[in-house]
Amino acid sequence: MDAPLSGTRVVEVAHWVAVPAAGALLADLGAEVVKVELPGGEVYRHGRPRYSGYDCDFPESPAFHMDNKGKRSLVLDLAKPEARAALLRMIERADIFITNLLPARREKFGLDHESLLARHPRLVVGGISGYGHGGDRENWPAFDYSTYWARTGMMDTMRDEGVPPSMQRPAVGDHAAAVNLVCGLLAALRLRDASGKGQYVDVSLLQTGLHILGTDVANALVTRQPARRHDRRGTQNPLWNSYPVAGDRWLLLVMIQPDRYWPRLCEAIGRPDLLSDPRFEDAWKRLANCRELIATLEDTFAQRTLEEWGPVLDAAGVIWAPVNRVEEAVEDPEARALGYFYEVEHATAGRFETVGPPFRIEGADLGARRAAPPLHGDAREILREAGLSEAEIEKLV
Repeated sequence: MDAPLSGTRVVEVAHWVAVPAAGALLADLGAEVVKVELPGGEVYRHGRPRYSGYDCDFPESPAFHMDNKGKRSLVLDLAKPEARAALLRMIERADIFITNLLPARREKFGLDHESLLARHPRLVVGGISGYGHGGDRENWPAFDYSTYWARTGMMDTMRDEGVPPSMQRPAVGDHAAAVNLVCGLLAALRLRDASGKGQYVDVSLLQTGLHILGTDVANALVTRQPARRHDRRGTQNPLWNSYPVAGDRWLLLVMIQPDRYWPRLCEAIGRPDLLSDPRFEDAWKRLANCRELIATLEDTFAQRTLEEWGPVLDAAGVIWAPVNRVEEAVEDPEARALGYFYEVEHATAGRFETVGPPFRIEGADLGARRAAPPLHGDAREILREAGLSEAEIEKLV
């Protein structure tokens, strides 16, 4: 089966992560994506692992390749009129244009959705910004750290009681926003095909964060009260908690219906005596005596390693997971068996693995198999396709 977006043309004018990640997902779905970069290439491209403390000589950023695989590259200096004119000619051939330029810069370069839709009435335009189109802060620069993580309440909520706020991991909010943009673009293509009219899809890091934190946000909208932070030494349900094990590792129990799993857990961990302990006979008693039970479970789990506990807990049919390190997660047997990682080809680094799309369609071959393109590597081909003359191309290249 052909990839779902085979034959769909996308032009991307974006940097860093959120919109490029959406472009990579469109390429995974089969779209032809042209990435337009600034002279010298964007900063993200040049972030080698060694710069972040890894003992690795990979020549570019592996994360950049994840978020730009399957694309073609063209450098344009949009400060120059001839570069802007070439870009507009490329967009005239496109189905989708995506950007994370701030609205004022889009207007400056003639890339605002109103101008583009006036020129190209069937175009679908998508944008990601910190705060969304039309608000007072629409032209404020933002990263997901500031707007998705801190401003939404996520940074404050996602910590145990008594622990200072921590930084999020790189691009967590950006990748969530990218999926939102792709979802909106696919719906907009459906509307365009039905009506013949182009569409504009607007995604913000702020709205994405509020949706991701939606359970707490929904409660806050009704109660106007603070969210309760997790306190692992006094949580209401000790069967939904983290526990240290031997070897300085951790495991996580996730039994949200504790009475259903309590007997199984007690038998599995070799503590059937807890079943007859009046302090723990039902969920309400375990809540009233949660600190004592958590301390008891801590002592029990600390007697074995993750490797020893895994088969025991699996055999009991309880819901749990090891608190894996990232280097362990990339070896996860389920992820491996289901093809969540795959190899791409790079011009100088050869073949290497990257992260695949976060969905599968049965029978469809998804996932762009080429690494991110060399900077400006497809310039002449792209400009010829846009109808530029050899003289015009020579001037731009």
